[in-house]
Amino acid sequence: MVQRDGTDEADGAAGADGSGRPTVWDRPEPPSRPAPSPLSRERIVAAAVELADADGLEAVSLRKVAAALDAGPMRLYRYLSTKEELLDLMVDAVHGEIAAADPDGRDGDWRAVLRGCAHRTRRAALRHPWFADLLGGRPQLGPNALGNLETALAALYGAPGFTGIDAVMCAVGTVDAYIAGALRRETAELRAERDTGLDKDAWRRSEGPRVSRMLATGRYPALAVAVRDGTHTDPAAAFEAGLDLVLDGIAAGLARG
Repeated sequence: MVQRDGTDEADGAAGADGSGRPTVWDRPEPPSRPAPSPLSRERIVAAAVELADADGLEAVSLRKVAAALDAGPMRLYRYLSTKEELLDLMVDAVHGEIAAADPDGRDGDWRAVLRGCAHRTRRAALRHPWFADLLGGRPQLGPNALGNLETALAALYGAPGFTGIDAVMCAVGTVDAYIAGALRRETAELRAERDTGLDKDAWRRSEGPRVSRMLATGRYPALAVAVRDGTHTDPAAAFEAGLDLVLDGIAAGLARG
Protein backbone atom coordinates (compact mmCIF):
# COMPACT_ATOMS: atom_id res chain seq x y z
CA MET A 1 0.00 0.00 0.00
CA VAL A 2 1.43 3.41 -1.00
CA GLN A 3 1.64 6.10 1.69
CA ARG A 4 1.27 9.89 1.31
CA ASP A 5 5.02 10.27 0.83
CA GLY A 6 5.10 7.61 -1.89
CA THR A 7 6.74 4.82 0.12
CA ASP A 8 5.34 1.36 0.57
CA GLU A 9 3.76 0.65 3.94
CA ALA A 10 6.09 -2.30 4.37
CA ASP A 11 9.13 -0.04 4.06
CA GLY A 12 8.34 1.58 7.45
CA ALA A 13 7.11 -1.51 9.24
CA ALA A 14 10.13 -1.64 11.52
CA GLY A 15 9.25 1.75 12.96
CA ALA A 16 5.48 1.50 12.78
CA ASP A 17 3.31 2.69 15.64
CA GLY A 18 0.36 0.76 17.02
CA SER A 19 -1.71 1.47 13.91
CA GLY A 20 0.85 -0.14 11.63
CA ARG A 21 1.65 3.27 10.08
CA PRO A 22 5.32 4.29 9.85
CA THR A 23 6.14 7.00 12.38
CA VAL A 24 7.50 10.40 11.46
CA TRP A 25 10.95 9.14 12.46
CA ASP A 26 10.81 6.32 9.90
CA ARG A 27 9.25 8.02 6.89
CA PRO A 28 11.78 9.48 4.45
CA GLU A 29 11.57 13.23 3.96
CA PRO A 30 10.41 14.26 0.48
CA PRO A 31 12.87 16.25 -1.62
CA SER A 32 12.72 20.02 -1.22
CA ARG A 33 11.30 22.14 -4.02
CA PRO A 34 12.91 25.51 -4.73
CA ALA A 35 9.63 27.30 -5.45
CA PRO A 36 7.40 28.87 -4.38
CA SER A 37 8.95 28.38 -0.92
CA PRO A 38 11.46 25.63 -0.11
CA LEU A 39 10.37 23.35 2.70
CA SER A 40 11.99 20.75 4.93
CA ARG A 41 11.09 19.21 8.26
CA GLU A 42 13.84 21.31 9.82
CA ARG A 43 12.34 24.57 8.50
CA ILE A 44 8.83 23.51 9.53
CA VAL A 45 9.95 22.66 13.05
CA ALA A 46 11.95 25.89 13.39
CA ALA A 47 8.91 27.94 12.40
CA ALA A 48 6.68 26.04 14.83
CA VAL A 49 9.18 26.51 17.68
CA GLU A 50 9.32 30.25 16.96
CA LEU A 51 5.53 30.49 17.13
CA ALA A 52 5.39 28.51 20.38
CA ASP A 53 8.18 30.55 21.96
CA ALA A 54 6.30 33.76 21.23
CA ASP A 55 2.73 32.79 22.09
CA GLY A 56 2.64 29.26 23.54
CA LEU A 57 1.54 25.93 22.14
CA GLU A 58 -1.94 27.26 21.45
CA ALA A 59 -0.37 29.40 18.69
CA VAL A 60 0.92 26.34 16.84
CA SER A 61 -1.18 24.84 14.06
CA LEU A 62 -0.26 23.49 10.66
CA ARG A 63 -2.09 26.42 9.09
CA LYS A 64 -0.17 29.03 11.08
CA VAL A 65 3.15 27.29 10.49
CA ALA A 66 2.42 27.16 6.76
CA ALA A 67 1.59 30.87 6.76
CA ALA A 68 4.86 31.67 8.55
CA LEU A 69 6.70 29.79 5.82
CA ASP A 70 4.67 31.37 3.00
CA ALA A 71 3.45 27.94 1.96
CA GLY A 72 0.08 26.29 1.53
CA PRO A 73 -1.01 24.09 4.47
CA MET A 74 -1.39 21.04 2.24
CA ARG A 75 2.31 21.15 1.38
CA LEU A 76 3.15 20.48 5.02
CA TYR A 77 1.33 17.15 4.84
CA ARG A 78 4.08 15.85 2.57
CA TYR A 79 6.44 16.17 5.58
CA LEU A 80 4.19 15.20 8.50
CA SER A 81 0.71 13.80 8.95
CA THR A 82 -0.67 15.38 12.15
CA LYS A 83 -0.08 18.16 14.64
CA GLU A 84 1.00 15.48 17.12
CA GLU A 85 3.88 14.57 14.82
CA LEU A 86 4.84 18.23 14.66
CA LEU A 87 4.89 18.41 18.46
CA ASP A 88 7.06 15.29 18.57
CA LEU A 89 9.53 16.92 16.19
CA MET A 90 9.52 20.15 18.21
CA VAL A 91 10.24 18.27 21.44
CA ASP A 92 13.11 16.40 19.84
CA ALA A 93 14.57 19.64 18.48
CA VAL A 94 14.75 20.96 22.05
CA HIS A 95 16.31 17.67 23.18
CA GLY A 96 19.00 18.44 20.64
CA GLU A 97 19.77 21.63 22.58
CA ILE A 98 19.92 19.62 25.84
CA ALA A 99 22.48 17.09 24.60
CA ALA A 100 25.90 17.54 26.21
CA ALA A 101 28.80 18.48 23.96
CA ASP A 102 31.23 17.00 26.49
CA PRO A 103 30.75 14.35 29.18
CA ASP A 104 29.48 15.78 32.49
CA GLY A 105 30.64 12.95 34.69
CA ARG A 106 34.18 11.69 34.83
CA ASP A 107 35.48 8.71 36.77
CA GLY A 108 31.97 7.28 37.04
CA ASP A 109 30.37 10.33 38.68
CA TRP A 110 26.73 9.53 37.93
CA ARG A 111 25.50 12.44 40.01
CA ALA A 112 27.40 14.89 37.80
CA VAL A 113 25.83 13.39 34.67
CA LEU A 114 22.29 13.66 36.03
CA ARG A 115 22.93 17.13 37.43
CA GLY A 116 24.30 18.37 34.12
CA CYS A 117 21.31 16.98 32.21
CA ALA A 118 18.89 18.55 34.70
CA HIS A 119 20.41 22.01 34.40
CA ARG A 120 20.63 21.86 30.59
CA THR A 121 16.98 20.81 30.52
CA ARG A 122 16.02 23.74 32.74
CA ARG A 123 17.90 26.21 30.53
CA ALA A 124 16.20 24.80 27.44
CA ALA A 125 12.78 25.01 29.12
CA LEU A 126 13.36 28.66 30.01
CA ARG A 127 14.16 29.37 26.37
CA HIS A 128 11.10 27.37 25.30
CA PRO A 129 8.52 27.51 28.16
CA TRP A 130 6.06 25.30 26.23
CA PHE A 131 8.57 22.42 26.39
CA ALA A 132 7.85 21.65 30.05
CA ASP A 133 4.19 20.97 29.20
CA LEU A 134 5.26 18.16 26.87
CA LEU A 135 7.57 16.39 29.34
CA GLY A 136 6.42 13.15 30.91
CA GLY A 137 3.90 10.66 29.60
CA ARG A 138 5.05 8.06 27.14
CA PRO A 139 8.76 7.93 26.29
CA GLN A 140 9.86 10.36 23.61
CA LEU A 141 11.28 8.39 20.71
CA GLY A 142 13.10 10.98 18.64
CA PRO A 143 16.83 10.47 18.09
CA ASN A 144 17.87 13.37 20.33
CA ALA A 145 15.55 12.29 23.18
CA LEU A 146 16.81 8.72 22.94
CA GLY A 147 20.40 9.97 22.93
CA ASN A 148 19.83 11.93 26.14
CA LEU A 149 18.18 8.92 27.77
CA GLU A 150 21.09 6.73 26.69
CA THR A 151 23.53 9.19 28.28
CA ALA A 152 21.70 9.03 31.62
CA LEU A 153 21.28 5.25 31.61
CA ALA A 154 24.88 4.61 30.60
CA ALA A 155 26.16 6.83 33.42
CA LEU A 156 24.35 4.72 36.03
CA TYR A 157 24.47 1.26 34.53
CA GLY A 158 27.38 -0.52 36.17
CA ALA A 159 28.09 2.32 38.61
CA PRO A 160 28.72 1.18 42.21
CA GLY A 161 25.49 0.46 44.08
CA PHE A 162 23.24 0.08 41.04
CA THR A 163 22.41 -3.61 41.10
CA GLY A 164 20.75 -3.85 37.72
CA ILE A 165 18.93 -2.04 34.97
CA ASP A 166 15.70 -1.82 37.00
CA ALA A 167 17.49 0.20 39.69
CA VAL A 168 18.99 2.42 36.99
CA MET A 169 15.60 3.00 35.35
CA CYS A 170 14.02 3.84 38.71
CA ALA A 171 16.71 6.40 39.52
CA VAL A 172 16.59 8.07 36.10
CA GLY A 173 12.78 8.09 36.18
CA THR A 174 12.78 9.70 39.62
CA VAL A 175 15.09 12.50 38.49
CA ASP A 176 13.05 13.00 35.31
CA ALA A 177 9.85 13.27 37.35
CA TYR A 178 11.41 15.94 39.57
CA ILE A 179 12.66 17.89 36.55
CA ALA A 180 9.28 17.80 34.83
CA GLY A 181 7.38 18.91 37.93
CA ALA A 182 9.81 21.67 38.85
CA LEU A 183 9.94 23.06 35.33
CA ARG A 184 6.18 23.01 34.87
CA ARG A 185 5.83 25.07 38.02
CA GLU A 186 8.55 27.54 37.02
CA THR A 187 7.37 27.98 33.44
CA ALA A 188 3.76 28.34 34.62
CA GLU A 189 4.95 31.29 36.69
CA LEU A 190 6.56 32.79 33.60
CA ARG A 191 3.34 32.40 31.63
CA ALA A 192 1.36 33.99 34.46
CA GLU A 193 3.69 36.99 34.39
CA ARG A 194 3.25 37.26 30.63
CA ASP A 195 -0.54 36.94 30.76
CA THR A 196 -1.19 39.24 33.75
CA GLY A 197 1.67 41.69 33.42
CA LEU A 198 2.52 41.12 37.11
CA ASP A 199 5.88 39.71 38.13
CA LYS A 200 6.13 37.56 41.25
CA ASP A 201 6.78 40.48 43.62
CA ALA A 202 3.91 42.54 42.21
CA TRP A 203 1.58 39.54 42.47
CA ARG A 204 2.58 38.98 46.11
CA ARG A 205 1.84 42.61 46.91
CA SER A 206 -1.55 42.38 45.25
CA GLU A 207 -2.48 39.17 47.07
CA GLY A 208 -0.76 40.01 50.36
CA PRO A 209 -3.76 41.50 52.21
CA ARG A 210 -5.96 38.50 51.43
CA VAL A 211 -3.27 36.02 52.47
CA SER A 212 -2.74 37.94 55.72
CA ARG A 213 -6.44 37.73 56.51
CA MET A 214 -6.49 33.98 55.86
CA LEU A 215 -3.43 33.37 58.06
CA ALA A 216 -4.92 35.50 60.84
CA THR A 217 -7.73 32.96 61.23
CA GLY A 218 -5.27 30.53 62.83
CA ARG A 219 -6.32 27.67 60.56
CA TYR A 220 -2.94 27.53 58.81
CA PRO A 221 -0.23 27.66 61.49
CA ALA A 222 2.50 25.84 59.55
CA LEU A 223 1.83 27.95 56.48
CA ALA A 224 2.00 31.08 58.60
CA VAL A 225 5.50 30.11 59.77
CA ALA A 226 6.53 29.42 56.17
CA VAL A 227 5.30 32.81 55.00
CA ARG A 228 6.80 34.66 57.94
CA ASP A 229 10.14 32.88 58.36
CA GLY A 230 10.74 30.95 55.15
CA THR A 231 13.57 31.89 52.82
CA HIS A 232 12.15 32.75 49.44
CA THR A 233 14.99 31.66 47.17
CA ASP A 234 15.25 32.49 43.49
CA PRO A 235 14.08 29.81 41.02
CA ALA A 236 17.59 28.65 40.12
CA ALA A 237 18.55 28.08 43.76
CA ALA A 238 15.23 26.35 44.48
CA PHE A 239 15.74 24.03 41.51
CA GLU A 240 19.25 23.17 42.68
CA ALA A 241 18.11 22.54 46.26
CA GLY A 242 15.34 20.21 45.14
CA LEU A 243 17.68 18.37 42.78
CA ASP A 244 20.15 17.88 45.64
CA LEU A 245 17.41 16.29 47.75
CA VAL A 246 16.51 13.89 44.94
CA LEU A 247 20.13 12.89 44.25
CA ASP A 248 20.85 12.55 47.98
CA GLY A 249 17.81 10.29 48.30
CA ILE A 250 19.01 8.06 45.47
CA ALA A 251 22.48 7.88 47.02
CA ALA A 252 21.01 7.04 50.44
CA GLY A 253 18.97 4.25 48.88
CA LEU A 254 22.11 2.81 47.29
CA ALA A 255 23.91 2.94 50.63
CA ARG A 256 21.11 0.91 52.23
CA GLY A 257 21.58 -1.72 49.55
